[in-house]
Amino acid sequence: MTESERSERRTTVGLVGNPTSDKGRGAKIDAQVLDLLHEAGQIHDFDVVDLTGQSFDDSLNRAREHAHEYDYLVVVGGDGMIALGANAVGCSGKPLGIVAIGSGNDFARGLRLPVNRIETAVEGIVGAIVRGSHIDVDMGRVTSLEGGYAVNPSTGSEYEMSEGVSATQAFPIDRYYAGMLSCGIDASINDRANHSHLPNGSLRYFAAVLVELTQMKRYGYHVKATLADGSTDERDIISPLLTVANSRHIGGGIEVSPYSCFSDGLLDLVWMDHVPNFHECTVAISNAYNGRLLASQVFGWKRIREIEITRAEEGDEPPILMADGEYIGHLPVRVVAEDRALRVLVPPAVAAQEVDAKERVAEAIARDGRDPVTGVFL
Repeated sequence: MTESERSERRTTVGLVGNPTSDKGRGAKIDAQVLDLLHEAGQIHDFDVVDLTGQSFDDSLNRAREHAHEYDYLVVVGGDGMIALGANAVGCSGKPLGIVAIGSGNDFARGLRLPVNRIETAVEGIVGAIVRGSHIDVDMGRVTSLEGGYAVNPSTGSEYEMSEGVSATQAFPIDRYYAGMLSCGIDASINDRANHSHLPNGSLRYFAAVLVELTQMKRYGYHVKATLADGSTDERDIISPLLTVANSRHIGGGIEVSPYSCFSDGLLDLVWMDHVPNFHECTVAISNAYNGRLLASQVFGWKRIREIEITRAEEGDEPPILMADGEYIGHLPVRVVAEDRALRVLVPPAVAAQEVDAKERVAEAIARDGRDPVTGVFL
């Protein structure tokens, strides 16, 4: 499309829904959002095009292939759909609108966007389009190192291999994520919650936490991280949990990474320093929703710019990596912080606020007795 053709066409909003979610209820929600956007478009002079595919990969490919046809992309669903949108428009400057109607909604919650309120969310998106209000937030980018490879993002199943081609060559990992990259028990919990038949997303996740805590493994990781100050930290971590976080929440509001900021150009590495005993597990569960999880000596924490995660010689084989509720693939991988790479449509009132309360985060780090640079307890 030439510049003149682009300037002559009307503003266009692309929509990607998730019709298979919630036993088909997602299709009705997608239709409702599409109708609301069409009505708003008639008032505010923009068009709407539905790009929803048959699967995560199909929808992502359609959003990418038709990127020249829309000015804004709106996704409908939970954190997995936000991951789809982030991978479609990340680093492009093209704004992403979010109708948060999933089981977790952790990224939307962190940005103070409406959760499970369809009409309010659409109104906020339309207001942001009309008034040009948005915020730019960080993302994490995961790429495979030699031996690492991707799996089906919706099911976690292995792709069919061609003879004579390595998995890394055939299915390399190259994915953005907005929330957290889960590498240990956090991934196992997410996987168990995905297969749960309980009716509520937060309940599914909490029940999965209780089950996984009773059968924790000691996964073996070797990490080489570039820290916030530019120094390098290389070590083996034999731990049930390892996560590389951009946002604070996971599993419908659990604050695994309470010090995370959306716009600091950094990611937060959080791990279990040792397998907790019963009392430590009880304390951790009680602090999971109040922002004090990292006050416990059980957890290690560092702010990082990038990290390589490979397999250590000791420890159990880590599970399939997950991010934003979707399956990523197998180690080894490199993870890099992408500074303010995702533009998100937010209502003007939200855009006027400070999304990252950095002073409050600094106070929380001091309250918990940690050094803000090294992450160790003082």
